[in-house]
Amino acid sequence: MSLRPATVADAPMLAGWDRQPHVIACSSDRPDLEVAFDDRDWVEEIETSSTASFYWIAEVEGRPIGVMQVCDPHLEPTHYWGEIEPGLVAIDIWIGPAEALNRGYGTQMMSLALDAAFADPAVTACVIDPLNSNTDAHRFYQRLGFSVVGRRMFDDDDCLVHRLERADWRARRAAA
Repeated sequence: MSLRPATVADAPMLAGWDRQPHVIACSSDRPDLEVAFDDRDWVEEIETSSTASFYWIAEVEGRPIGVMQVCDPHLEPTHYWGEIEPGLVAIDIWIGPAEALNRGYGTQMMSLALDAAFADPAVTACVIDPLNSNTDAHRFYQRLGFSVVGRRMFDDDDCLVHRLERADWRARRAAA
């Protein structure tokens, strides 16, 4: 597996993935939605990427299978996380094609992203915000060493915030 920066050429693929039922289910508790992420404009998202918020495409043997948003929640321009301390990285992850689910790709993606994040000595921890209803995601992140911080509303989304400290990730990697 490898990660590469998302480009505008990826926008149609990402828009297609946003119509997949499993992607919609991870993005909202509203079963009536036909597209995830409020019909995000992927061209704009990618064109406005910066060091504070950017996207990676995960590939297996050159085939895109997932996408990750990585951001500095203290600096990213939408202030999605509100007032949050510096030194954190926030990661959102999703697998696009349904046939790529349950193959260990998510673990590989998160491991690569966490290794990259913690390579920066300024990063002290990683935070994530899966929907409170997404118990599969909770188990996934907890298997990676994340601890529950607590429930939080992000706009209309009821989420269960998790956090992984640098020391905990380093210890897990050393033990592997």
